[in-house]
Amino acid sequence: MFIDVVPNRDSPPAILLRESYREGTKVRKKTLANLSHWPPAKIEALRAVLKGASTPYALEDAFQIIRTRPHGHVAAALGSLRKLELDTLIAPKRSRTRELCIAMIVGRILQPRTKLALIRALAPETLQSTLGEVLAIEDANEDELYEAMDWLLPRQEAIENALAKRHLHEGSLVLYDLTSTYFEGRHCPLARRGYPRDGKKDKLQIVFGLLTDGLGCPVAIEVFEGNTGDPKTLPSQIQKLRMRFGLTRVVLVGDRGMITSARIEENLRSSPGLEWITALRAPAIQKLVREGALQLSLFDERDLAEITSPDYPGERLIVCRNPFLAEERRRKREELLWATERELQKVEQATTRAKRKLQGKDRIALRVGRVLGRFKMGKHFQLEITDSSFRYKRNQTHIREEAALDGVYVIRTSLPSETLGPEQIVRSYKRLAEVERAFRSLKTVDLKVRPIHHRLADRVRAHVFLCMLAYYVEWHMRRALAPMLFDDDDKAAAENLRSSVVAKAQRSPRAEDKARTKRTPQGAAVHSFQTLLLDLATLAKNRVQPKQDALPFDMLTMPTPLQRQALDLLRVRL
Repeated sequence: MFIDVVPNRDSPPAILLRESYREGTKVRKKTLANLSHWPPAKIEALRAVLKGASTPYALEDAFQIIRTRPHGHVAAALGSLRKLELDTLIAPKRSRTRELCIAMIVGRILQPRTKLALIRALAPETLQSTLGEVLAIEDANEDELYEAMDWLLPRQEAIENALAKRHLHEGSLVLYDLTSTYFEGRHCPLARRGYPRDGKKDKLQIVFGLLTDGLGCPVAIEVFEGNTGDPKTLPSQIQKLRMRFGLTRVVLVGDRGMITSARIEENLRSSPGLEWITALRAPAIQKLVREGALQLSLFDERDLAEITSPDYPGERLIVCRNPFLAEERRRKREELLWATERELQKVEQATTRAKRKLQGKDRIALRVGRVLGRFKMGKHFQLEITDSSFRYKRNQTHIREEAALDGVYVIRTSLPSETLGPEQIVRSYKRLAEVERAFRSLKTVDLKVRPIHHRLADRVRAHVFLCMLAYYVEWHMRRALAPMLFDDDDKAAAENLRSSVVAKAQRSPRAEDKARTKRTPQGAAVHSFQTLLLDLATLAKNRVQPKQDALPFDMLTMPTPLQRQALDLLRVRL
């Protein structure tokens, strides 16, 4: 900062407190305060302070910081959103409603919270961040946020269409998966009893499906009732890809519970140009072994083979065997068998104890059913239940048959060999892990879509859509900031380390070095995405009040080298 004297024609010159900064190759000036009404002695004292000279009075006697607000993380997230032009996708022209939607998206990235808590964070008296000030919505209330959600939802299709145009093209690989989350309350039409993926068996559920490109970048999301089965959501996604996004050729990747044989026959085969990659369930794999189409001797010297079967005409089956997965499944099955036997032994002892014997075929079967339902190991036991006794033993034949297929999975695809080779098919299927990563971020790690408190179905849909837009911004931020994070920023080197596409994924040497030393190659501390945002939040915007009857002015703290690096990687300015 410096004091500048600006000639003013016939009037006295203007005395300005200014700050200089560089924009490319040009030097710019920014006026912080007009000091023209200050007495000359006071101006000279300030000039001496700015030059580092000693003053006749302490600096704290001349200036007072009246408030400090975290700003760096706001600049990073909001700048990234604008660089992605997500604001113009929401609405071409700036409006208060659009800024409220942006506040909900950025606020979800900075600190997930309820709408009421976000309103408190935007208010100027809380000093939690500069988000409300930058967007000029410090006086917003909760009703305005709900109205903004109602305004945003009808625009979801147009926004998703624009994202699809940006990230998808003819022949694209499209990943699709489904998850559920629990709902607080009992009055939303979408909330139903369903499969509790979050382990909240006493809560109602909602289900939402996410479409991403081949790299895991989110493109579209849809909310379903909580009791909707995975395969039933597929037709609407096909309709979305073909009709809304206008794609005539696309490769849809979904797991074995999503793209089932019934869905293939009813929905996929009738859509020319729509190919798929999925996997077979365990009973279908066992049938291939029994019929001789799949011979386990194929894996004596290799871990991948392509076979055919008359049960799947015009399709390719790529069989893989992962030794690491085989060992993991063997270990898990043995642990579950022992846990089941311990509980079954208690039931058996209850039928033979001296007092209060457990008797009655129905009562014994009920106790046994609870044990088998808990550990899902009933198929591996032979049971004998009478009115006064209970006996059990392992079904060793069934266990051996299942163990022979440990680590074996079969990928099913309609793609011809000239389009993608076997290894590329396997690699494409494994990319579903990117959607799982998105669900972890949405539900637990970063954005915390749950628990959901909204009662209206459209408010729930708008809430989930806002979370997807927040993940869209975060996904791009993570890729830009990868050199500073524990994330692997050298995926090509990691892929080269794998002996086979079937083998366990490896981390690159650079990522291993970051994990071991907790330092980047430049010597800076490695961060998670959340801790880096916390560090950026210490870059504050201070309101400075001179004590000599001058106007207050804002002043940013000096960025640390780490903060400057983060902002440079994101290519955003303060």
